[in-house]
Amino acid sequence: MPGTAGIYNSVIDQGATFTINIVYNDSNNNPVNLTGYTARMQLREKYTSVAVLTLTTENGGLTVTPLTGNIAVLATATQTEAIEAAYYLYDLELTSGFEITRLIQGQLTVRAQVTANV
Repeated sequence: MPGTAGIYNSVIDQGATFTINIVYNDSNNNPVNLTGYTARMQLREKYTSVAVLTLTTENGGLTVTPLTGNIAVLATATQTEAIEAAYYLYDLELTSGFEITRLIQGQLTVRAQVTANV
């Protein structure tokens, strides 16, 4: 597992489905076997704020495909619609037993929705 998290900044469109796929490769560019791993991710305005979005393997927001090293991130349109347009911090962690690895972290910008569901 890596010593430091990679940095990945992105944009979420409020009220739209947000998906990204992350492939975790080792130093030889081979997929890391994630058998037995779970994942969790939280989005917060500040490090000490309450999470405005929590995605986990348990709640279906993160899907780990062990042999390919793939982690799929999914926030539904309903989930993103509930997030106020602003700049947020996040990180994504992998857990296996007592070992926790922060894989990526960064900033997610939520852009305001113009066309709303009425």
